[in-house]
Amino acid sequence: MGHRALVAYERTDGQYTLHYSHWGASNLKLKHRISAESPFGGDDTDSTWAKQLLAELADGLKADAVDGYLADEDRPSTVVEPKPRATGLTLDEIVADHLDYLHHEAFFVVSTTFEVTAYRTLWFGLQYDSETVEQGETIGNGALATVRWYDGEPVGDGHLQGQFAALKDVVGDMLDKGVFTPSTARQYLKRKLAERVGDRQELLIPTGESPFEKASLNHS
Repeated sequence: MGHRALVAYERTDGQYTLHYSHWGASNLKLKHRISAESPFGGDDTDSTWAKQLLAELADGLKADAVDGYLADEDRPSTVVEPKPRATGLTLDEIVADHLDYLHHEAFFVVSTTFEVTAYRTLWFGLQYDSETVEQGETIGNGALATVRWYDGEPVGDGHLQGQFAALKDVVGDMLDKGVFTPSTARQYLKRKLAERVGDRQELLIPTGESPFEKASLNHS
């Protein structure tokens, strides 16, 4: 099934090109595999084509004009698909309209100087936790949390996911018992998640009004 992720590369105009990675969410490994020398995370030591392609995309190249760069059958494979899913997007548009919080396990933002921020996706849908919820939206319905790093490894990532799963299980029970409405259940999820993330990580939640609600900021 893969460990699917979306990757947003910043353009020179401040917008982003959006790319897909089938395995990039595994242990959040793209955090350290994307670099100026290997823009799409491959093992190619001579990635001139990748650097040129990303530079063109950063200057506004459209997705349908990318195929010429990818015609070489000997081109090494990459962890991130070089052909973007979309171009000219804001981060707000990506997290509200393109990021699937159930099926995309992670989201990476790459600056023009190749600073890579890794976010773990946390889906708010409760259809697997409540007998009264038949379906939960997956697009725009969740949160993004950064993780702490030590010696190149994410710290507490699995613990946070386990805590969030337990939280959803409790909220699902409260829905079934009539303690929560769908609206109050979502508010409770957001509040408790922010408490558990704390001040050491960044938590971003699309609100529908202004797409990012910064529940907790990491200034380090």
